[in-house]
Amino acid sequence: MKKHCVLALLIMLVITLATSVQAQKKKKKDYLVTITTEAGPMRLVLFDETPLHKANFIKLAQEKFYDGLLFHRVIDAFMIQGGDPDSRNAKPKEPLGNGSVGYKIPAEIRPELFHQKGALGAARDNNPQKESSGCQFYIVQGRPLTGPDLDRQLARVVGKDGTPRKPTEAQKKTYETLGGTPHLDGGYTVFGQVIDGLAVIDSIAAKPRDARDRPLKDVPMKVSVEQMKKKKITKKYGYSFE
Repeated sequence: MKKHCVLALLIMLVITLATSVQAQKKKKKDYLVTITTEAGPMRLVLFDETPLHKANFIKLAQEKFYDGLLFHRVIDAFMIQGGDPDSRNAKPKEPLGNGSVGYKIPAEIRPELFHQKGALGAARDNNPQKESSGCQFYIVQGRPLTGPDLDRQLARVVGKDGTPRKPTEAQKKTYETLGGTPHLDGGYTVFGQVIDGLAVIDSIAAKPRDARDRPLKDVPMKVSVEQMKKKKITKKYGYSFE
C-alpha cells in the first residue's frame, strides 16, 4: 500500500514538473544541472524526450536529496555511479548500491539518446521492464572504439521488439571519436548529457577503489538546478538544443 501511495504521489509530481518543463520550453528556457565535486563541477542538460526522468531528477535536486551523497561506484573507462541514499554518512568499506527512494521510473529508452561520453543514465536492477531506479544514476566515461571492437558492442544493441538496432552514422562517429559505452544502448534510459566538465568524469573514474569499485577516498556530490535561457546555455557551453 505504501509503495502504491508513493507511486501515486510521484506521478502527480512528475505531471506537475513535466508541465513546468514544457512551459520552460515554450519560454525558451531550460534547466541547467550542476554536479559539484572535489574534482570540479560538471554541468548537464536533461532531455525533454525523457520527461519522467527529467522531472524526477529536478524534484530530487530541488529537495537537495543528492547533497552529501557519494559517487560510490567508479570504473575507469566505463562510468561513475552515485545517488544511493545509503551512501550518506556511510562507513569506510561499507557496501553500497542497494539504496532506493521506494519507487521506480518506467523506462524511457529512445534510440536517439545513446551512451556517448558524458551521458547521464538511470541505474536499475535486473527487471524485464527495464524500469529505472528512482534516484541512482551513472555518468558515462567509456573510451573511443573503432573497427571490430565497436562492431561487437553495437551488435549487442537491440530495440524494444528484441531485434538488432542499427546506430546512425553520427552515433557511430561519436563512439569512434568521443567514445562511450555502446553496449548499454537499449538497456538503460539515457536522460541527460554533461555539456561541461568531461575531464571531471576522467578524474573521478581514475580514483583508487576497493574490490566493490567504491573509491577508497569518498567522492561526495552536491547537485543544484537553475533555470536559464537556452541561448545563454548555448553561448556559454556550446551546447545545441536542435
